[in-house]
Amino acid sequence: MTIPSLISRHVPLLAGLMLASAVPAHADEAPAAALGETTRILDQRSADRLEQNTGLTLQWITWDRRGVAVINHQGDLWKLRGEQSEQGGPGKVELDGVISEIGQGYFTFRGTIRITDTPDKGRVCEQTKDWHFAVTQNRPYYRLREFEWCDGLTDYIDIYF
Repeated sequence: MTIPSLISRHVPLLAGLMLASAVPAHADEAPAAALGETTRILDQRSADRLEQNTGLTLQWITWDRRGVAVINHQGDLWKLRGEQSEQGGPGKVELDGVISEIGQGYFTFRGTIRITDTPDKGRVCEQTKDWHFAVTQNRPYYRLREFEWCDGLTDYIDIYF
């Protein structure tokens, strides 16, 4: 078999394998961090406030007892994982993903937000995408800017500093 015939026979197979490995198995999975991906930090003060946050809340659960929002670093990539659970009940909010950019008074989060059993039992809202959080009106938190992303209810998710 000649070299050109080997190439023409195997290139489509190799291209298909490379494409399959680049696409998530499920469209709703959190995007994986690409090799060498970094968090763009455009404002150090905002980055410090986010890194030293004092927790998160979803208004359906409570503003009085905050959940946790943990920032971990994988090289220059910042990862955010957060959760707040209803005390004595099933309600819960969870965040899991990476922070792609931090600017003056805002950050962009790429990952999954999941709300379950709040404000009503049986409610499930889950979506994986790019999310935008921002500080508005000099409030002491970053608020999710997509308010009615699930079923028409307004979900206030706040990360405090």
